[in-house]
Amino acid sequence: MTSKTFTVPNISCGHCTRTIERELGELTGVTRVKADAASKQVTVEWEEPATWDNIRALLEEINYPAEM
Repeated sequence: MTSKTFTVPNISCGHCTRTIERELGELTGVTRVKADAASKQVTVEWEEPATWDNIRALLEEINYPAEM
């Protein structure tokens, strides 16, 4: 299992965190998503077939791009 914590500057409220958690949670292989509005941090845990590239692409698609 792989885990990554990163910043998403576009997070501004609970709706943002719920959207990120719901959308990423639907990706096959993603096992856990926790987004925090106060810190603008997201932690994702995944295993194959999910990849960091898939996760990052989905975040961009839903207008919450990850900042590295």
